[in-house]
Amino acid sequence: METSETLLNQICPTSSQAWIRHGALLLDVREQDEVDALAYDVPNILHIPLSEFEERYTEVPLHQEVLVACAAGDRSLRATNYLVHHGYDNRLVVNMKHGITRWVQKGFPTIGDTSLIEKGEAGGKCCGGGSHKKSEPCCS
Repeated sequence: METSETLLNQICPTSSQAWIRHGALLLDVREQDEVDALAYDVPNILHIPLSEFEERYTEVPLHQEVLVACAAGDRSLRATNYLVHHGYDNRLVVNMKHGITRWVQKGFPTIGDTSLIEKGEAGGKCCGGGSHKKSEPCCS
């Protein structure tokens, strides 16, 4: 039996800045209460909570660069996978690794209260969790 596997593209918040400067849409798949507390501050943004994603994914433009984001990169990876398997080009749709947690740590623009992330209480380990050796650099 032959299987086809599509590789999903992922970039970190620093690399995402170039996408945003060039007009990419930032698709935030966090839940409404998360967005109300702390939002990405970018010019071109669409919010579709992952809990509503299957019903609303067609709101995402089909032929535009889309940067999918969440809190730490896991939910956005699922949404990225869903889009690619529903006809979206995997060169135009990318997952932002480490999500808003790393975004805040890098000092990128937000609206709302960053204190929980800055204190490391929102999964704020280096690079969005997992093991990390102090001698190794985080995603830049």
